[in-house]
Formats: sequence, C-alpha cells, structure tokens
Amino acid sequence: MTSVSSTSDALTAENAPEITPELTKRWLQQTTFLLSAPTFKLCPADAGLEVAFAGRSNAGKSSCINALTNQRQLARSSKTPGRTQMINFFHMGNLDQRLVDLPGYGYAAVPEAMKKEWQKELEKYLISRKSLAGLVLLTDIRHPLKFFDEQMLHWAKDGDLPVHVLLTKADKLKYGAAKNTLQQTRNQLNKLKLPFSLQLFSAQNKQGLDELGAVLANWLQYDPNALTDIETPTDAE
Repeated sequence: MTSVSSTSDALTAENAPEITPELTKRWLQQTTFLLSAPTFKLCPADAGLEVAFAGRSNAGKSSCINALTNQRQLARSSKTPGRTQMINFFHMGNLDQRLVDLPGYGYAAVPEAMKKEWQKELEKYLISRKSLAGLVLLTDIRHPLKFFDEQMLHWAKDGDLPVHVLLTKADKLKYGAAKNTLQQTRNQLNKLKLPFSLQLFSAQNKQGLDELGAVLANWLQYDPNALTDIETPTDAE
C-alpha cells in the first residue's frame, strides 16, 4: 500500500529538475563573501545550512574554494601565522546556503596558548553548530590524515556530521600511487566508524570539482528553481 507522503514525494521528485554538473557550477560561481568571525559567538545566525571546509594550513583549502567557485581570490591564503585564523563565511546568493572556511591548523610557529584557543573554537563549532550539514576535510595526498586531521574527524563524529575527505594535490602523484593512497585512506577512515565519502582532488588540474560540487549540492539542498536574488548585509569586521 502506497502512503500519502510517499506519493507526494514521488510527484515532487518527478517534477524536480535534474541537478547537472553545469547547473551546480553556475550555482557555486555565485558564491560571495559574507563575513569573518573571530570566535564561535560571532558567527552568523545558526539557521539554514552550511558546509565547513577544514584542513592543515598547507592542505590547499583556499585553492580548493577558489577553484570550486571559479574565483581566484575569494578565499585568501597566507604564509603568515595567525593572519587567516578567522571563521570565514560565504553564501551562494542565498543566506541559508553557506560555505565556511575554517582556520587552518598545523602552524608550528604559533604559540601553544593560541593553538589551544583555536582548537577550542573549532571543537565548539563542529559539535554545537546546528546549521552545519557536513564537513569537507582536506588533506595533502602526500601526507594524509595527520594527528589533528583525525581529531577533526572525531569531533565531526561527536557532532553527528557526515564527512567528505579530499585528498588534495593529487596531481603531485602518479595515477597508481594516488589510487593506492586513496584505498589506504579509505581503510583508515573505515576504522573510525563515521559516515564519510572520499575522493582525489586537484585544484591545479581541476580534478574532482564535479564530484565535490555534487556533495555540496546534496548537503545544502540546492534547488535550481529557487530564487537567489538577495540583498547582502554589510560585512562584519
């Protein structure tokens, strides 16, 4: 026997437009800077949906976001420790669909007290943020899943977050070596017993952009028919 709700869902799915890679690209290319927050308390209202990007400071996080949105300087990186230790928010023409660039971690030159403060903020965000729909964890394919990467995964598990892992800079390895690392990382992630997906990625060669875009479209409930014209509020300092 078919229930009323399942019939309604079937009709909705039948009428919904197919979300193609091209539509997803156009959606992501609308991405605009919203604001930077120095602490969890100063983040935007905890409403709508957002996906966070996290990784070591040299994992290629800014390059990934810029390649994904086809904008060269949307997310900015710095070799100066402390400069990018902000929680940076972006939206895709809809304030209820956000990307979040979390502070990079792993700077040896940063004072221990500052490291602990950043870690406390990251943990609080991953576990407590209700609008957080998923975590994209970037890790260099040549040095995958270091200690703090695994710490981020444990916090994601505590927050019941799905995780999509990007093995970045895949162009730096030959095909066979990259595939071997992919399988080894999958085995490592399986031991953690958390919901995850995994892919090879290269911002340099644009490898894996469509696959990552599909994950974001799913997590952020992208609807090609939705209107996206909004008035963006003044950026917070």
